[in-house]
Amino acid sequence: MRLDNFLLRTFRNVPKSKVYRIIRSGEVRVNRGRAKPATRLAEGDEIRLPPVRQKEKPGPGRPPDGLIDKARKALMLERDDMLVFNKPAGLAVHAGSGLRFGLIEILRVARPGEYVELVHRLDRQTSGCLLVARSRAALDALRAGLNDAIATKRYLALVDGHWKEGAIEIDAPLSRDVERSGERMVTVDPSGGRVSVSRFEPIAFYADATLMSVEIKTGRTHQIRVHAAHCGHPVAADDKYGSNRRAAIWQERGLGRMFLHAAHIDMPYGNDTLQLDAPLANDLQQILDRLDRQE
Repeated sequence: MRLDNFLLRTFRNVPKSKVYRIIRSGEVRVNRGRAKPATRLAEGDEIRLPPVRQKEKPGPGRPPDGLIDKARKALMLERDDMLVFNKPAGLAVHAGSGLRFGLIEILRVARPGEYVELVHRLDRQTSGCLLVARSRAALDALRAGLNDAIATKRYLALVDGHWKEGAIEIDAPLSRDVERSGERMVTVDPSGGRVSVSRFEPIAFYADATLMSVEIKTGRTHQIRVHAAHCGHPVAADDKYGSNRRAAIWQERGLGRMFLHAAHIDMPYGNDTLQLDAPLANDLQQILDRLDRQE
């Protein structure tokens, strides 16, 4: 690594101009000698760094009261070891991608001094059951339980079209970060993808859609969405893996986001079994109530 890159990484909150200035002034020594910004560092080199005052990086600030209230209302269960939320669609689980606050940042402000950590994640537009640990021991135990072979993680998904295959297991390996038309996608990749297994079972039929119970055996990014599209039945209103035309039709019907809800978790937890159910979000239930159900 070049010396300048090493220092820029070490002094993250120091202006770049100051980093180059202390190199040029000789305040930085490599093996007791002066060095240039382009000097290549090797294992075992001795680097002397001068004391440098670094500005504290400002935090994101306080979440709006509306977000704090939204998180509070989503809380389904509070125990000494965990919090369980029925996460609403539109609320990210953590900050990023232009968002200053996700659920975990909101909790750290609303519960100062408490240990809170995400056990797993849900997409921003996916509603449903989300676990937050309240201790490191609980975090390790909950993650172990979720990853146990006997754990059950079940979603409700409304998919386009009339599902004719019955209950089937989709074993289609997935690869992440495949660029297509300038957009990062997850794709089915039989040769180089990671093992990804989902079990789809139809539970209700409508004129041009089917309500599915989907149990995931693995937890890959966008797994249900990609497997559903792979079967020719993308999740309703999913404009990333389905068609824009169909997504627009669903939007006209009042579905403002893809129809995907984390409904149920059943998993071992210590010497016990943890069973959690998150009621279907109101916006999704209203869509079902408007559709013509078929036998």
